[in-house]
Amino acid sequence: MTALNRRDLGLLALRVGTGAVLAAHGTQKLLGWFGGGGIEGTTKAMEAMGFSPGRESAVAAGLGEAGGGVMLALGLATPAAGAAAAGAMAGAVAVHAPSGFFAMSGGFEYPAFLGFTAAAIGIAGAGRYSLDHATGHVLDRPWVVATAFIGTALAAAAVVGRRAEAIAQPAAAEEPEPEHGSASGSEG
Repeated sequence: MTALNRRDLGLLALRVGTGAVLAAHGTQKLLGWFGGGGIEGTTKAMEAMGFSPGRESAVAAGLGEAGGGVMLALGLATPAAGAAAAGAMAGAVAVHAPSGFFAMSGGFEYPAFLGFTAAAIGIAGAGRYSLDHATGHVLDRPWVVATAFIGTALAAAAVVGRRAEAIAQPAAAEEPEPEHGSASGSEG
């Protein structure tokens, strides 16, 4: 009989806790559970935050959080789960960044923490007490780690970049044009 491994127990606790929080947030977006807006409310919120198309963004964020969270908690396809959750949190960080770092002022502290935690679990692996271990790590190979994180980083950069452009366009349109010449209209 093997003794319980503290490292693997720690990974289990971290996975389950982080995964449950992410899954709860995702189900708010997708299903309206726990006081969330559901897909319709999340679609409107995504559009208001500058994500386009709104519905697809809402579904992607909800699936990244709920799906990534459940998979992290189970320790299944852990690299893909961690990458998906981290990618969803990258979008949330972009939304909260203008408010600074700390969550109490609306900053990005909390989504950044969730994203970094999910990414770290995805990179480290789920540990012995997981479905990845039970299945011989079929979905937890080095190439899966690389593919999942590179793909998610590219997708998150594209989504966040597109949002930044969408937000910048109305702001640029509202700026007054600079005046040319002097007030009297004559030069020199």
